This record gives sequence, structure tokens and C-alpha cells, in this order.
Amino acid sequence: MSRGIIDNKQSGIVGDVLKDNIKKGSKISIAAAHFTLYAFVELKKELSKIDEFRFIFTEPLKSSNQSEKNISFLYGVKEEQQYKTDLNQGYVARQLVKWVMKKAHFKTIVDQKIEGGLYHVSNQDGSQIGLVGGAPFSSTGLGFTNSTNIYINNIVDNEETNKHLLKNFDAIWNNHEILKDVKKEIIRKLELLYKENTPEFVYFVTLYNLFKDFLEGNRDISILQQKTGFENTVIWNKLYNFQRDGVVGAINKIETYGGCIIADSVGLGKTFEALAVIKYYELRNNRVLVLAPKKLRENWSIYRLNDNRNILAKDRFSYDLLNHTDLSRKAGYSGDINLEHINWGNYDLIVIDESHNFRNNEARNDRVTRYQRLMDDIIKAGVKTKVLMLSATPVNNKLDDLKNQIAFITEGEDAALAESANIKNISHTIRVAQTQYNKWSNLDEAERTTERLLDLLNWDYFSLLDSLTIARSRRHIEKYYNMSEIGKFPNRLKPLNIKEEIDENGNFPSMEKINNEILRLRLAVYSPMQYILPHMRQIYSEKYDTRVANGQIFKQADRENSLIYLMKSNLLKRLESSIYSFRLTLENIIQNIDIHIQKIDNYDPNIHTSNDIMNIDVEDPELADALIGSKVKILPKDVDLIRWKQDLLYDKEI
Repeated sequence: MSRGIIDNKQSGIVGDVLKDNIKKGSKISIAAAHFTLYAFVELKKELSKIDEFRFIFTEPLKSSNQSEKNISFLYGVKEEQQYKTDLNQGYVARQLVKWVMKKAHFKTIVDQKIEGGLYHVSNQDGSQIGLVGGAPFSSTGLGFTNSTNIYINNIVDNEETNKHLLKNFDAIWNNHEILKDVKKEIIRKLELLYKENTPEFVYFVTLYNLFKDFLEGNRDISILQQKTGFENTVIWNKLYNFQRDGVVGAINKIETYGGCIIADSVGLGKTFEALAVIKYYELRNNRVLVLAPKKLRENWSIYRLNDNRNILAKDRFSYDLLNHTDLSRKAGYSGDINLEHINWGNYDLIVIDESHNFRNNEARNDRVTRYQRLMDDIIKAGVKTKVLMLSATPVNNKLDDLKNQIAFITEGEDAALAESANIKNISHTIRVAQTQYNKWSNLDEAERTTERLLDLLNWDYFSLLDSLTIARSRRHIEKYYNMSEIGKFPNRLKPLNIKEEIDENGNFPSMEKINNEILRLRLAVYSPMQYILPHMRQIYSEKYDTRVANGQIFKQADRENSLIYLMKSNLLKRLESSIYSFRLTLENIIQNIDIHIQKIDNYDPNIHTSNDIMNIDVEDPELADALIGSKVKILPKDVDLIRWKQDLLYDKEI
């Protein structure tokens, strides 16, 4: 009955069995998962002398284009890459088409699925042989190419059993309700390999394969509008076309990758684009949080208010709004939000304005940083959180700045884009790009061109930027959009270099005298730590000194000393700009000095004497009057107020 088992490894291979049994005038019937060009290459000599070849694809036909899937392996499976290096697919395909037209027939099953497979050879002398198993008709299925797959086939040479196998095959082959003829589709597919195409066609096919992921990933706005009424919102209808494209692109990236960085140039309307994205998600009943620098809070808060100045009042925005600095607080209020009771992990979308403020991720031993709070308590905790970031300058000094912001989108997982964007390791991609940039920076000026930099940077880096960022300049908008609808951007005039004396009347002091006066300044307003009472210095050091993960300590007192030297240099830089700029800077310093002097004069030692700097929230607005300082806030009772006031008056007098 059975003559043995064929496993394409130790017990023989299917291809050798077929070669030994195919003779002139043979009729071959096969039911298998797929048929490849290179199986024909291996059996070309034997197949050329047969009378008939019938093949059934065992994958079901579920839709009008399912046959495309059934014959998708026609050009070869993964293990057949070695054949493609011969670059003779066109020649082989032409020979196969001639053979198919003369001797072969192909059908595919429609609604069912044939488990396993069958090879049957019937010769004119009456001899027959069958192979029952699951080997596809490919070089791997025939055993001519190594494969990790294991195909077990049982050889059948019993006459009665073979007749029964052939009878069952014929019954399926002649059943027009379960099979569909796909011979024409096989020929059409093969003809594509040797068809002469115009250069234009080849060019457009190349473009499509380069950018198909981008094209397929950009949903039409009609899909975004579905069931949301997004197109009827005030914000959407106030956008220019280039801004609408930015909104659609951002939403697509957020939905595909989990986040996006809008890095358009200053003045192109990133805030309005972000508001449109926010409205889209609010219409989907998503909870949104906007994080903005304190100085820009008003830009965002106005659109949430029932206020005559709110041009988007009809959209009824409901997003929560917090300052970046609120991430350092555990209690108190930020606007109408009680930070002690906020459910940080319940935001579906986070919008971070000026996201470059989060470009640093230095671990601290003494406290949780704003970066860590945002990552751990908001993005990673609770519901899945999408992220939209806004920054005209996402990279400041090094590409790690960008990596730390991208980490919000990927939740710090380097392999997060492996499947969606084919970027196996984000950190490695950025590290390689930084290395190449450093090489470019060290080139001679003549060689340090944009073209050379683009040649040096790896393709994965561009894929990363394309996947997660939208960055357009005014020149880009002018080139690709109808400027008659937008209006003209202001022209940037060329700078005029005029060398003049500082003071035509000669009343302005000499630069040497000004420099000496600047050097005399103590700038006490910027160095409060110098005036902390001796018994409190250790406590304030513990609060404001920075301890990083490697054990180093950056003392606040040292930082203030460095700031004083920087401020003195900055005064000269302001004078270099203009006398007006110099005067404005001095006025700001004097105003700051006056505020500190007033707070010192108003201090009543009988009030707030029980406050302890380690036990209060220095960011609490209710304690603003009880504290002195801007970034480093101190309690008046902990300071040598007499000496500090003397030095403040000394600076003011100078």
C-alpha cells in the first residue's frame, strides 16, 4: 500500500520522487497551498514532456480579490531568494507562460478549505504514484531549497488507492460550485515579469513602493469626519488648507503610532492646529490635558472660557489646562484644578506646548522630576494615552533632545515602532544619526554641505522623523500651497550693518568704565542662597541642591554664582545690541530689586513664623506673599534680611 514517508530531509525529497516517475505523456494532478515560478525551474525538463497539468489552490476564495492572495507566492516564497539573484525571472516567466498556455490548468477553491495536499502522477503505461501530505508546489515544498518548515508526505503506489485518490481529485476538479478557474490570472501575473513598460510607469511604480506606507497611512478627512461632525466646528473652518493638512497628518500619526510632534516654523499656527486636534478627540468623548509653560497659559485658557474674546466659544472646548511647573506640585490649585485630587492616569490625549522644555531626562535621587512625573503618572498609568507635542525647536544641542520627547509617544520602549514604522531600535537609530552628524560637523567648511549631511544620515532616522513629526517652513508653504488664499508672508529684510559711535554727543561713559561698574555689581537679587542664615543653610541645600543618579550634587549656591557671571556678560551683550536694550535690561533688574526690597520691608516676623520650608508647597499661589524669590523661593525668617537689603541697595545705587 504505502512505500514510505518523504520528509524533504532524511527520508528523501518530493522533487526526486516526481522526477523518477514523470514520463512522456504523463498527466499530473496537484492540490497544494501555492505554486511558485521556481518549482517550475526545478522540474522544467520533466514538465516539458507531460500531456496535462492540473492544479488546485487549497486556500479559499473569500472575496473578489482573494485569488490575488492565493497566487501571491507565484513570484517565489521567502526561502527562494537565491533564485532571484540570477535576475532571469523575465526569461523564466516567459517560458512558464508558454507551457501554461499549452498544458496547464489552474483553479482555486471558493468557500471551503482543503486541509493537506495531493500530488498524483498518471502515466500512459498505466503506472501511477501519489503523494499525500502538505507540501506546496515550490522549491522548498519539493525539497530543493532548505526550509525550517517540515513537510511530511506519504508515498502511495497501490493501484486501487491511487484510483481512489484520482477519483476524489476529479470530483473536486469538476465541481464548478466550489472551484473557480484562475488560469488567466496566473498568466496575467506572469506576463508582468517580462512585459515591456514605459519609463514613466516604472518611475511611478517606484514612487508608489517608496511612499505607499505614507499614502495608505493618511486617511482622508471624510473618514475623520465620520460620525463626529468635525467638519462643522468653528476651529476647523478657521484653518488654512496647509493647517488642515497638518491636522489630518497629526491625527493619522497619533492613531497609527500613538503620538506626533508638530514642529512647524514659528508663526504657522501650531496652536490652532493643536486646538483642531483637541476638538477632534473631544468629539470622540476623549479626555484631554494641555500642558503649557506658565507664561503661555493665557494663550490656552481663553478658548475654554465664556468670554467675548474667545473666537472659538461655539466649540465649547473642555480640556484641562496645567502649567509645566504643576508637575512638580502635589497639592494646591492650578486655575480651578485641585492638584491633590486630580486623576493623572485618566487622560486619553496629552498636548504639550513647547515640548522642548522636556528634552532633558536626568534622573534625580532626591525627587521626582517633571519628566518622570509626566511619563510615570500620566502617560504610562491608567488609560492608554496619546501624545501631541508642539515645538518649533524640538532639538536644541543634541539629538537626545528629540529622543526624550519621542519617548513620551513610545512610553520609553525602543522597539515600539518595529512593526508600524520598521524601526527596530529608536535609541540606536538616533545614536547613529548623532555620530554621523558629529562627523559632518568636523569636516572642512567646503565639504560641510547639506547634501553631504543627507548622505551621511541613515535612512532609519528619516523614517523616524517622517513617522512622528510634521515640520514645515514658510518656504514649504509658499511652494506647495495657493498663496492667494493665505496671503503673503512678511518679507525678511536684509540686515544693515552700520558702524556708529555709541553717543554722538560724547555724554555716554566709556566702555571701560561701564565694564568696571558691571564688575562691581553683586547682583544680590539673583543669589538668595548667600544670605540664608547659617543654621538654615543645610536645610535649604537639601531642598534646592540637585542630586543626579550618578551620585553627583549640583549645589544651588554654585549655580547662583555661575548665573551672576552670566548676567554680567549678558549686560555687555545687551549693550552690544543697543543702548535701548541695555536700558530695558537694567530697568528690569531694578524693578526686581524693588520688589525684593518691598517684600523685605513688609515682612512681619510675627506672621508665618511657624512655616517650615521643607513642609510647604513653594508653588502654592496662596503662599506667594509669604515667600521671596522666583525660582528659588525662601522664607524671610530664614534670611539675613539686613545684609541682603544692603546689597540690594548697593546694586541699585550702581
